[in-house]
Order: sequence, then C-alpha cells, then structure tokens
Amino acid sequence: MANTTNRKPINPQKPATMRLSVFQITAIFSMLFALIGFSYNVWRMEITEYNSNVRSASFELLLQLAELESIVYSAHYDQNLQQGNPRMGWVKVGLIADLSMITEPKVQASATQLKQTWQNQWQTMAQEEQSAQVIVAAIDDVRIEVRSLIQALR
Repeated sequence: MANTTNRKPINPQKPATMRLSVFQITAIFSMLFALIGFSYNVWRMEITEYNSNVRSASFELLLQLAELESIVYSAHYDQNLQQGNPRMGWVKVGLIADLSMITEPKVQASATQLKQTWQNQWQTMAQEEQSAQVIVAAIDDVRIEVRSLIQALR
C-alpha cells in the first residue's frame, strides 16, 4: 500500500482557474492589440486625407498662379486688356488666397503678401514694367512655397 500521508490533496479548481486566467489575459491582450491597431489605422487615414487635401489645393494653386501670371504678361507686354483684365486678376488673387487656407501657414502668408502686392500694383501693371515685375515676383514667392510644401508631403 502506498504512503498517502505525505501527499497534498488535489485541488480540482486550480487547473480550471488557471485556464480561466490564461483566457482572460489572452482576451485582454487581444483587445489591447485591436485597439492599438484601430487607433493607428484612424491616425494614418487622417494623415492621408490631410495630405490629399493639401496636395489637391497645391496643384490648383499652381494652376491659378500660372493663370494670374498670364494675366499680368498679357496686360503689360501684350497690352491686351481682354486677356490681361485686372478684374480677372482680382478673381485669381482671391481664389489663390482662399485655396491657401487649406495649406500650410507659409503658403498662406505668401498668398496674403501676393494679394497685398496685387492691391498696390494692379493699376499700373499695364504701363509700368516695375509693377509687373513686382507682381510676378510675388507670384514666384507663392509658387516656391507651394512647391516646397508639395515636396514635404509624405
């Protein structure tokens, strides 16, 4: 006969409790990883959306800047007030200022400076080369900022 006095009694609840504890820990870690994954996915989608909006606005800004530059050249060098109509220039400058709000502060600042330059120079751009050059320089400043912004996007 075996010696049963030194044996510890078997606790039938211990293996079930241990299995339940492992299950709970697994469930907690699964929820934690799911939450982290979901949070990262949401963050990544927000960044992608922001980049897409800024990229679209930037390309439209480049188009509007080119059209404004064409208006200045038509008014000054061609003396064509139909294609170089200052009212069309005002529309372009306003649109450039509005689109710049979707981008970064540097682009916004240069677009605001362009608007101020246009306001000060549009009346004499057809007659004075200096006015046309000042406006084109302001257009180039905005263009440089927009290009820099596009290159910085990931």
